[in-house]
Amino acid sequence: MFFFSFFFFFCSRLIHMEPDNDTHISEFLLLGFSVEHGLQPFIFGVFLSMYLITMLGNLLIILVIIMHSHLHTPMYFFLSNLSFVDICFVSTTVPKMLVNIQTQSKVISYTGCITQMYFFILYVGLDSFLLMVMAYDRFVAICHPLHYSVIMNSRLCGLLVLASWILGVLHSSLHSLMVLQLTFCTDLEIPHFFCELNQIIHLACSDTFLNDIVMYLAAVLLGGGCLTGILYSYSKIVSSIRAISSAQGKYKAFSTCSSHLSVVSLFYCTSLGVYLSSAATHNSHSSATASVMYTVVTPMLNPFIYSLRNKDIKRALKDLGGGKTEEGQ
Repeated sequence: MFFFSFFFFFCSRLIHMEPDNDTHISEFLLLGFSVEHGLQPFIFGVFLSMYLITMLGNLLIILVIIMHSHLHTPMYFFLSNLSFVDICFVSTTVPKMLVNIQTQSKVISYTGCITQMYFFILYVGLDSFLLMVMAYDRFVAICHPLHYSVIMNSRLCGLLVLASWILGVLHSSLHSLMVLQLTFCTDLEIPHFFCELNQIIHLACSDTFLNDIVMYLAAVLLGGGCLTGILYSYSKIVSSIRAISSAQGKYKAFSTCSSHLSVVSLFYCTSLGVYLSSAATHNSHSSATASVMYTVVTPMLNPFIYSLRNKDIKRALKDLGGGKTEEGQ
């Protein structure tokens, strides 16, 4: 009940609130990528292709998991949720960018910008939480195989996903409500292709010390906490794998978490690389270009990683492509 009350409070606050400044701003300008006008159609085609591939790839993963009963396990339940979040994640930023390129406009409304920022933070957080939950699932499967079905029951799996959503909504709502309290002046140009939290805070005329503290503290506690949980799970997994006597057993145990480890490495390496490079260069346009890696490329590659490195998914895709159904096998 608290979760829904908080969410609806934020929505009502966003709908009814006017930006608290003397200029009564109604819109921001998304500068996007600093490329020549002649390259805009090429940029549009590239991002449209990446968006469609991301949508189709993740939808296919969800469809395959739903249609094949042997994939109705905790690992694939979490994977289907991750694919759904990736679809929402990429849909938060790319469509608006494509519309702006097509219409030769850089405008995004104040409400639209805050809403986009809210959902972007939400889905980034959900990605982190779900990757940590999936690491815990692999930890139980490898370190406690005899008790796996008892520990990872459907109730716990549902609670873990629900907890991820609740934490994601609370985290995103906190940042968004704090941004709504800021005062903005006349410099409303965001040197990015979406409304990124840090860029919006830096446009404010009012004091942003508290916003900066909360932003970095949340990044350390939530992002660092999720990464710590993942690393701890894999430290235990590695110890368990090393204790296995046969080489075949070690390979089988490692193969069950290789896809997840690849996705984790891709997500954290690209996101950390973006923010470390932007902090070092202080170049907003370079940061926008680098952000494409974890905002667009990572969600696009996740289905390929799981389909190419996972035997169950590959088998299910072949069955789906061959027109076989669960009953016809």
